[in-house]
Amino acid sequence: MEEDYGVTDSPRKGPTLSTSTSSFEPFDAHDPNLSRLATKMFQKTGDYITHELASTVDDYKLVESMNRAMMGKVADMRQMSQSIAAKNAELNQKYEDLKPLLQRIDDIESTVDKLEAAAYQLDSYSIRLENKFKSLKAKQ
Repeated sequence: MEEDYGVTDSPRKGPTLSTSTSSFEPFDAHDPNLSRLATKMFQKTGDYITHELASTVDDYKLVESMNRAMMGKVADMRQMSQSIAAKNAELNQKYEDLKPLLQRIDDIESTVDKLEAAAYQLDSYSIRLENKFKSLKAKQ
């Protein structure tokens, strides 16, 4: 079998390199209705593609607008977090300044607890001593 390398026969002109089965031949007279319909089809296809592209452009504009809004929100959050970090550092410094005083308060509380325990022991001892004194006085 002989290879024809894409050469086909045109119904009017004979062999061509086209793989199309269309009977369209350039520079031949055509049906005006077919030409009008083809023109209308190409216009409608162009309108469709134009609207599709416009829709895509609108989508990109929306995404761009959302990105701008998000950048504003992120900038606000960054400023807020920087303010919080500064206040946190300030509070940490105040805590470090108060730390020795808080330690002294803890030491005083410990001393007061020891004094209170000693006072209870002294009170208990004085009650026992008083009871012993009363019992010795009663024996006399």
